[in-house]
Amino acid sequence: MTIERICLLGLGEVGAILARDLLDATTAQLQVWDHLLDDSASPAARHFGELVDNPRVARADGARAAAAGCQLVLSAVTADQAVAAATSVLPGLPVGCWFVDLNSVSPGTKTDLAAAVEGAGGWFVEAAVMSPIMPKRTSSPVLLAGPRAADFEPLGRALGFSDLSAISAEPGVAAATKMCRSVMIKGMEALVSESLLAARHYGVDAAVLSSLNNLFPRPDWPDHARYLISRTLQHGTRRAAEMREVARTVSEAGIDPWMSEACVLRQDWAPQFSDRLGEETLDGLLDAMLAQLANPSEEND
Repeated sequence: MTIERICLLGLGEVGAILARDLLDATTAQLQVWDHLLDDSASPAARHFGELVDNPRVARADGARAAAAGCQLVLSAVTADQAVAAATSVLPGLPVGCWFVDLNSVSPGTKTDLAAAVEGAGGWFVEAAVMSPIMPKRTSSPVLLAGPRAADFEPLGRALGFSDLSAISAEPGVAAATKMCRSVMIKGMEALVSESLLAARHYGVDAAVLSSLNNLFPRPDWPDHARYLISRTLQHGTRRAAEMREVARTVSEAGIDPWMSEACVLRQDWAPQFSDRLGEETLDGLLDAMLAQLANPSEEND
């Protein structure tokens, strides 16, 4: 199959990166849709404004028309919008159109999506991005699973996704891998944030970092800790949505998702401090966050 037209579903951070890389790596036309395109303050609207002058980029007339004439749909929305976004475009999905879901959702959610897409005549592929999208962009490692995963892998590589791996014909395997990893990765961000904010309050942050370095040696603990905290400030809302799916994944395994549910709360809490991302050092970032906590009214003036 030749991929001549691609529906890009979602134009947030990941979607915008995919759009630019697909334009560079292929000659395909891009048909984009995001339910926030009409909100001029949204990232989706801003990203579309950066792409609109490219003659190969078109905005779909609506969700039902988003996949019209396309051979491939790439869904890159937030975890809490994955089902709604897919459902919204299925009435116009061409028979035999590939539908690759890149969203961070549970195996159960992926299975539901697969049933809906296949029921509409599409070809569903479960995908899981196994690293931050930056700096590798479409060279980021991506796991594929499901009955059609192996067939899609060479097509995906031809589109510039250079690190695709079809790991299983069983649905849910790629999603489970990503979700179980996120228990650790997003959990570490939440734990480091909570630990070091409290430690800074008590004046023991240097001692805590020194102890962490004894247990988990690395040359740059302050820089690494600042990076982990900054991720929650910048992407906490999206991460909280993902962690709700992680909690569902853990629950589907018959395990109470206590840690994952707590991580949802901390990730959801963090973006209120996003204006503090300009602090370049860990000490400065922690102090700015603590100052905001101590004087929340000043932030609302």
